[in-house]
Amino acid sequence: MGSITLSNIHKSYGTTKAVDGVDLTIEQGELFFLLGPSGCGKTTLLRMIAGFIDPTEGRIAFDGTDVTHMPPNRRNTGMVFQSYALWPHMTVAENVAYGLVLRKQPPATRTANIEAALEMVQMEDYAQRKPNELSGGQQQRVALARALVVEPDVLLLDEPLSNLDAKLRLEMRVEIRRICKKSGITTVYVTHDQDEALSMADRIAVLKSGTVRQLGPPRELYRRPATRFVAEFLGETNFIESQVASRKGDTVTLETASGPLQAAWDGVELADGASVVCSVRPEAFRLAGSADEVNLLDGTVAEQIFLGDQAQNVVELRDGSTVRMLELNPGDSSSKSSRRLCVDPEDIVILHD
Repeated sequence: MGSITLSNIHKSYGTTKAVDGVDLTIEQGELFFLLGPSGCGKTTLLRMIAGFIDPTEGRIAFDGTDVTHMPPNRRNTGMVFQSYALWPHMTVAENVAYGLVLRKQPPATRTANIEAALEMVQMEDYAQRKPNELSGGQQQRVALARALVVEPDVLLLDEPLSNLDAKLRLEMRVEIRRICKKSGITTVYVTHDQDEALSMADRIAVLKSGTVRQLGPPRELYRRPATRFVAEFLGETNFIESQVASRKGDTVTLETASGPLQAAWDGVELADGASVVCSVRPEAFRLAGSADEVNLLDGTVAEQIFLGDQAQNVVELRDGSTVRMLELNPGDSSSKSSRRLCVDPEDIVILHD
C-alpha cells in the first residue's frame, strides 16, 4: 500500500468551503507537497487523508481501497505535527516506542525497531535523553523517528519545520528528503514555504481557496506558471502587460509599452490583438551583449541593492514602467546608470488566468 487517490473531495463548514472539488493522485514513494497561503485548504486535506475529519463529499483511497470513513488507527499512517508533540516525561527511546507499545509489539522486536528508526534519523546516541535536553532540530528528528518506526504506508508532515530557525530549516530539508526517499514511504508534506517545496518535492500541488491551481514538478511550476497567482506565489516575478501582435511557428510576438517582445508559444490559442499578461523572473533578465540580441529593453537603474555576489536592480524602462532584475557579479556602477536588458523568449511566460 502506498498510492493515494483523492476524488472530488469537498469539505464545508456551514457556508464556508474549505476544500472545493480536489482531484489528486499521489504515487507510491512520492514526496508530494501541498503548498499554498494560509486558509487555502492544505491542512484540511492532510487531516482528511489522516482520517481526523471526514470529507463532506468525495472519496479517498489508499492503493484503490476506500478509506474515506475509516478511522485513523486503521489507515497505517504516520504523522509529524508542527509542534512535534513529544512526551516531556519520556526519553527519546520511549517517545519513539509509543506507537509500538500501542500496537502491542513484543519488547525484543520493539527494541530493534527503535534502534533502526533512531539510526535512520541519526539520533541513536540520544536515546536516553529527554526532549527538553534536545535542540529544535533534534526534537524534529525524534518526531520523525516516532512516525517512521511503525512502518507506515503513508507519512504525513504538517509544516514540520516552521518552528526552527533558518539554518536548521535548511539542514532539515536535506535530512527529511533523504529519509523519505531512503525509506520509500509515500509522503504528503504541507507547507506555505515556497523554498521548502521547490527544494524538496517530487511534485507540488499549489492551492488557493480550496482548489488546486496548478500541479507538477517544482522546476515546471517555477519556470512555466499557468496563472498569475502561481507565478507570484512561487517567488518574485515581473508582470508585463502586452497585446498579441502575431504568431509564427512556436513564437508569439507581443507589443508592450517598452517595445516588442518575442515569447515561446505554449500551445494555447491566442487571438491577434488579445490583451495578455506575461511573467518574467528577475533572474531571466540579463545585460545585452550586442544589438543582435532578441527582446532588448533599454532603461536606467532607479534603485539598487548591492549584495556582494549580486545586485537587485529596479530598472526604469523608457515608458516609465519598472522591472526587477537580478545582476550577478555586478561591477562598480550603481543607481542611475543605464542598462540594456534582454531576455530569452522561453523565459517569457504568457499567463492565461
